[in-house]
Amino acid sequence: MTDRWYQKAVIYCLDIDTFADSDGDGCGDIRGLIGRLDYLARLGVTCLWLNPIHPSPDQDDGYDVSDFYNVDPRFGNLGDFAELLHQAGNLGIKVIIDLVVNHTSDKHPWFQSARKSPDSPYRNWYVWSETEPADRKQGMVFPGEQDETWTYDRTAKAWYYHRFYKFQPDLNINNPEVREEIKKICAFWLQLGVAGFRMDAVPFIIEETQAGNPNSPKDMDFITELRQFVQWRKGDAVLLAEANVEPDQLKEYFGDSGGSANRIHMLFDFMLNTKLMLALARQNPEPIVEALREAPKLPVGGQWATFLRNHDEVDLSRLTAEQRQQVFAEFGPDENMQLYGRGIRRRLAPMLGNDRRRVELAYALQFSLRGTPVVRYGEEIGMGEDLSLPGRNSIRTPMQWSSLPNGGFTTSDEPVRPVIDDGEFGYPTVNVSRQRHDPASLLAWFERMIRTLREAPEVGSGTCKHVDLPDAGSILVHRADDVTGTMVFVHNLGPSDGVLDLSSLYAEAEFPTDVLADQEYPDLGKFDAVPVAGHGYRWIRLRRYA
Repeated sequence: MTDRWYQKAVIYCLDIDTFADSDGDGCGDIRGLIGRLDYLARLGVTCLWLNPIHPSPDQDDGYDVSDFYNVDPRFGNLGDFAELLHQAGNLGIKVIIDLVVNHTSDKHPWFQSARKSPDSPYRNWYVWSETEPADRKQGMVFPGEQDETWTYDRTAKAWYYHRFYKFQPDLNINNPEVREEIKKICAFWLQLGVAGFRMDAVPFIIEETQAGNPNSPKDMDFITELRQFVQWRKGDAVLLAEANVEPDQLKEYFGDSGGSANRIHMLFDFMLNTKLMLALARQNPEPIVEALREAPKLPVGGQWATFLRNHDEVDLSRLTAEQRQQVFAEFGPDENMQLYGRGIRRRLAPMLGNDRRRVELAYALQFSLRGTPVVRYGEEIGMGEDLSLPGRNSIRTPMQWSSLPNGGFTTSDEPVRPVIDDGEFGYPTVNVSRQRHDPASLLAWFERMIRTLREAPEVGSGTCKHVDLPDAGSILVHRADDVTGTMVFVHNLGPSDGVLDLSSLYAEAEFPTDVLADQEYPDLGKFDAVPVAGHGYRWIRLRRYA
């Protein structure tokens, strides 16, 4: 069994400003997060992923950074952050932070200097064109909110490039000084004690932008360079990348053509996420089988990060138009639920009609598939969304801790964002305190499920294979094998009960038993008639070697 910690981790993603407010100013802070570390440890979290923590004008929820070497004063200071790392470490929780170096805020001192003079030492830290680029209206990441990727700056008397919003000018990866600065940023936070970085928008970081060329080349060598640097600074540091690219390009992000795992340690599995959503919408496992079959073989040490919901919209852009409409119809039928023509801006519980059986099924399925599971804050209690908020903010509402005003998130009358306060997802109904006192709650189930996963290291570090059975219908069967043993997973995506003939696995069984299931099932016998309820699941320990 591998000792790479990230292959056996459970990652929990949160925004500091919406998690817990310790001083009553309405904004979540580091001290508030420290006070909730025990909750995360009990849940079973082993790695905390923090969305942007740096000073920012906050025009894009912190992704417009104005100082890479500090903490946003709304959250606290570097001393508070160092204490967070210490206290998290005491509980066995590693911390990774967002590395947002594709661009800066236009308020960053680097850009302010760059635009004032062609002779500025920072002029070439950004991407400029003296003439209007022919591809000015191409490549927008946020269609409907952006209308260009090149903007004319009157002070600079030149056009600057911004893959994202115009207040986020792109850094120039071709400049050796920029590359060294990115390494310096990594070194600073590694020295402070973070366990690694979730790299934002990696395909755009390595884009060698050429004015007029919408398909500019990418410098994959910079990822190799950065990985080597990070690894020498901290041997077990991890790079977790956001790279929603074509399937045939994925292997390049893990390693070079020689087969070495010398680039990114982990990639978010966007292809699997898309197919999971399609499978849940159709209540048919075939899209998942297809995703498992088509996934590239990873180099040793390479790892997928699986997720159902993250901090952005559900991105369906890689589905066909017909498939996308199927998912929209099932999970986001109203135009207000959709975003950028490609995604759904909702949390999972409301997408699944707040059907507890389907929510359990979805997360049991995600956590049993190969890779490292990532869960978004609030999903463990079944939080909803606020569609009255703009864009992605609908799923970035404050954590609901109790039935106290504002869900116990803050004592202020003006929280950083409105807390969901009414309906079936309002904080009086959905909160941690209420579920803590209910042994049958979704939170209690999540804790039990994660504990079970921790006893099944085959999922994170072993192989994952679909078990092909005739007449399986809506039921997915897959297995995970490693030197520790074998697990078999049965998930019924449909509403009707089913019975499977798994007798082909019986010869491998040694004291087989259900370790997690939606209900009590009869003994497995000779595996020739294995029942599973509609929207039910069974995690079966087939054998154990160690």
